[in-house]
Amino acid sequence: MKRILAWLLVLSLLLAGCAAKNETETDVPSEPSAADTKPGAAAEAGSEPAAAEPARIAEAPKADTVIVLSDDGITVNGVPVSEDSTQALYTARDIVYYPAGMDFTFGEGTEDDAHEAEEADGHTVLHITQPGTYEISGRLSAGQIAVDLGEDAEEDPEAVVTLLLNGVDITCTVAPAVIFYNVYECGYLQAVGAEVDTSSAGANVFLADGSVNNISGSYVAKIYKPESVVLNDEGTEVTDAKKLHKYDAAFYSKMSMNLDGNDGILNILAENEGLDSELHLTVNGGDIRIESGNDGINTNEDGVSVTTVNGGKLTITVNGSTGEGDGIDSNGWLVINGGRVCAFACGFSGDAGIDSDMGIYLNGGSVIASGNMLDHIAGGDLCYAVFNFASQQSGGSTFLLKNAAGDAVIEANPQNDCSVLILASEVMTEGEYTLWRDGQQLAGGSGMGAMMRPEGMERPEGTEPPEGMEPPEGMEFPEGMEPPEGMERPEGMERPEGMEFPEGMERPEGMEFPEGMERPEGMEPPEGMERPEGMEFPEGMEFPEGGFGGRGGFGRGELTGEQSSVFRIEAGGSYFSGVTPIE
Repeated sequence: MKRILAWLLVLSLLLAGCAAKNETETDVPSEPSAADTKPGAAAEAGSEPAAAEPARIAEAPKADTVIVLSDDGITVNGVPVSEDSTQALYTARDIVYYPAGMDFTFGEGTEDDAHEAEEADGHTVLHITQPGTYEISGRLSAGQIAVDLGEDAEEDPEAVVTLLLNGVDITCTVAPAVIFYNVYECGYLQAVGAEVDTSSAGANVFLADGSVNNISGSYVAKIYKPESVVLNDEGTEVTDAKKLHKYDAAFYSKMSMNLDGNDGILNILAENEGLDSELHLTVNGGDIRIESGNDGINTNEDGVSVTTVNGGKLTITVNGSTGEGDGIDSNGWLVINGGRVCAFACGFSGDAGIDSDMGIYLNGGSVIASGNMLDHIAGGDLCYAVFNFASQQSGGSTFLLKNAAGDAVIEANPQNDCSVLILASEVMTEGEYTLWRDGQQLAGGSGMGAMMRPEGMERPEGTEPPEGMEPPEGMEFPEGMEPPEGMERPEGMERPEGMEFPEGMERPEGMEFPEGMERPEGMEPPEGMERPEGMEFPEGMEFPEGGFGGRGGFGRGELTGEQSSVFRIEAGGSYFSGVTPIE
């Protein structure tokens, strides 16, 4: 069912002719790119004209063990590391990856996810098997840091590892470059909800003061436990199987994880997702910059995970190399209590800068987020404004939000295309504001108008244009990127009567909506688009006023109130639609 919704969203985006790029915050013009993953090249992503509070100073942990990485040999406290697997630290050529040439009973990986043994064997894995604080510096051009304290560690409060990153540069082309397998999991004893305490978590990362740390990593597609695989009667497909391995991000933890620091920088360049935890993730400090092919951050336990930002600088740019990606994606809650968050979703897919299945809470700090989808903001103490544009905004523009005195409160410099822009800050208060784009004043009406993903419903992975489907005229994918294969319309899905594909674009053969799919009460399709007989959306699913965003375009903001050049921002959240330049 979720795949059907995602297909409708992608299809409406294609019909609207949207293009591709990115986005940022205030008076510093640059944001992460591939260049920023080199030492000394990192640049800030944005700031506000005035700081609400003095910066928090975090005390760096004292290291028990000092590790220096090198392609010529790793040292531990000045001594060459052991290759004996019974030691607290050792190296091996045993990286977990998705091998080429496996059949469908091995896992869910495709040819694009697989790697040859020669490539995998070229990676050095540094194994950490005992609790402690490990200071790590140096470079591995093909390697991985793997933390695994054993199967019993999950329930052992003493099974805690802190990685003090002090100028590391690690590249891994077949799997995550840093991964926590088994450490203490603090989250299981806590009630499910938006507030969690991860202070006792077993996975911890601290960025040393003044350091620049570069992590470039890949992912591991789902591999089945061999003994769990169940086939159909014909033996032609897997009907049931349990997961053995699946690690989607360049920096990954199977357990709850904390990140902290002061001015230390962590650059993550990710082939797929950037920074993931399978349960909770808390960012307390540091300067974290992520460029990812898919979600920048993902916490993936459905209805349970909490992503919390208490401080630091967090800048996420989704380059869309996988065809999609939210800035921050929590399968539970997203809570921002402080710090500065700039999160920019893929510019040509139905994704949000900040996305949460269970609710987003903006309690403090500052947020600039862009995308083509608006996810449910449940509340919080922070004043925020959501601008839904009448047309797709091209990357490279500068947006200024000015107060009644004409002073700039927030500056945003989008690099990705977007149709939704969220601005939130402790320096924003209730009052009248104006919005400017490249020196031109904008106007709009009050009201939502944006396409909102229903609370509790998440966009599935793999929502790509079908093979052979060309984007409409005017829509360009990033240079060198072709629409990925692999997305097929569900069996039985037909195009609604009156809805035509762009000239030259044909519906893939066999695409129909599934039998019994229904639309919720009160939701109407865009003008001229009729729901196929028998098609319904999931029970309880509602869309904000404006339906599919007006004009039949995905995420486009139809004017839902009288147009005005003055935006009245109320305490809490304010929504504006049909935002467009004043003629």
